[in-house]
Amino acid sequence: SSCENKRADLVFIIDSSRSVNTHDYAKVKEFIVDILQFLDIGPDVTRVGLLQYGSTVKNEFSLKTFKRKSEVERAVKRMRHLSTGTMTGLAIQYALNIAFSEAEGARPLRENVPRVIMIVTDGRPQDSVAEVAAKARDTGILIFAIGVGQVDFNTLKAIGSEPHEDHVFLVANFSQIETLTSVFQKKLCIQDLCAMEDHNCEQLCVNVPGSFVCQCYSGYALAEDGKRCMAVDYCASENHGCEHECVNADGSYLCQCHEGFALNPDKKTCTKIDYCASSNHGCQHECVNTDDSYSCRCLKGFTLNPDKKTCRRINYCALNKPGCEHECVNTEESYYCRCRRGYTLDLNGKTCSRVDHCAQQDHGCEQLCLNTEDSFVCQCSEGFLINEDLKTCSRVDYCLLSDHGCEYSCVNMDRSFACQCPEGHMLRSDGKTCAKLDSCALGDHGCEHSCVSSEDSFACQCFEGYILREDGKTCRRKDVCQAIDHGCEHICVNSDNSYTCKCLEGFQLAEDGKRCRRKDVCKSTHHGCEHICVNNGNSYICKCSEGFLLAEDGRRCK
Repeated sequence: SSCENKRADLVFIIDSSRSVNTHDYAKVKEFIVDILQFLDIGPDVTRVGLLQYGSTVKNEFSLKTFKRKSEVERAVKRMRHLSTGTMTGLAIQYALNIAFSEAEGARPLRENVPRVIMIVTDGRPQDSVAEVAAKARDTGILIFAIGVGQVDFNTLKAIGSEPHEDHVFLVANFSQIETLTSVFQKKLCIQDLCAMEDHNCEQLCVNVPGSFVCQCYSGYALAEDGKRCMAVDYCASENHGCEHECVNADGSYLCQCHEGFALNPDKKTCTKIDYCASSNHGCQHECVNTDDSYSCRCLKGFTLNPDKKTCRRINYCALNKPGCEHECVNTEESYYCRCRRGYTLDLNGKTCSRVDHCAQQDHGCEQLCLNTEDSFVCQCSEGFLINEDLKTCSRVDYCLLSDHGCEYSCVNMDRSFACQCPEGHMLRSDGKTCAKLDSCALGDHGCEHSCVSSEDSFACQCFEGYILREDGKTCRRKDVCQAIDHGCEHICVNSDNSYTCKCLEGFQLAEDGKRCRRKDVCKSTHHGCEHICVNNGNSYICKCSEGFLLAEDGRRCK
């Protein structure tokens, strides 16, 4: 519900570090917008400012920036996530020194307007917070500390005002932060009768116990109807001697200087503010005045650190990722690529090529030129040695250099040596000694079956069961049946190294394997004769008993 809060200068300090994801960041913005709903925002009631911090502090808007709630809401919704570190102490220091200055819209301390910080954080600070938070509280600033998630509660207590139960809050996650909205409504609001009734005030409606009254902004006067406001222009007739500007004030006027200038003790003339004149600016290299403050600047080749005061040398190689093949070298204002020893930089200024010393000069090598890192050396092909002039080559005499062990003679080869034997001899498997030549081993003996070496020649031999022909090389099978008394009654047949006996047709071989006896066809076949079967050579005929005649089928009797 809507209400009217007490007069206050309220500054939100929001943790915008990388640990806060996009969804949670949106929850924080929703929480701030919810808080704004019950605040009476205006120059004479609540003024709102907002700082974001990560590794640095960003002033989203000052206490003097907006005069209407709708403008503040739009600014909150447009905020962008910083996604950097967590410099909580730096943010509180900024609020103390700058955000609550009169130049940024804070009302003078003599007006007794409460100064309030509402800080929301989800992580451990990367800097010291206890000392700067205590300093802020000592100046009269009320600090509400809201922690989300795994925040160290002791750190929150070091930030927030006492009593801690009223000013320090911890929720489990960003989705629960909205539960604190009603808590802060009770702390910042009083009953808002102006919101409950149609007051018709032209500018301001101010709650008073049990009722409300209309008021006007500074420089305006309430009309007789008690509703409308009329502007009071004290500077309309003259500028009252103001060097820069004459500004209407409550019931009077005052002189005001342009941004970056300060009003002199005469309250009329202005002097340019030298923010750097103070020795506490903390700039490591140079301090530069701006219109309303100062900034630190680094010398050439350096860049400002996140603390906005100290400087570090710029690492152009890391910053630009130049793609140097070998090495990247930083200079004061840039970088360059450099190659390792024995290489030269290509025209593209990035890649490297090996220096070809052999191609660049007349090396004089007889056979091979080999590049080294800084020069070249001559080398010889395999089978050659470099001479003393380190350029020409001589063939290697392997037979001379080594104990070759050859029985007869040693012959140099391209990469080694080989032993040789005299004519009529052959090299043994040891590659050194010689044996008399095996005529059969030459393979041109022409023997059909086998070759047998003799001392100076060879002879052909046949396998068992064969005999050598008259040509001394080819073989024919032996005729065993002719060579021996085989004893076969009918037929002798040669086999591999022997013979077998066979019988003529109509006979079968007896048990002795030599003699033959006639086959009994009537016994060995199903002859079908009704009375008598009579063998007839290789066949048979049927006959009938006495008193019977053979039928036409040659089998039955009648």
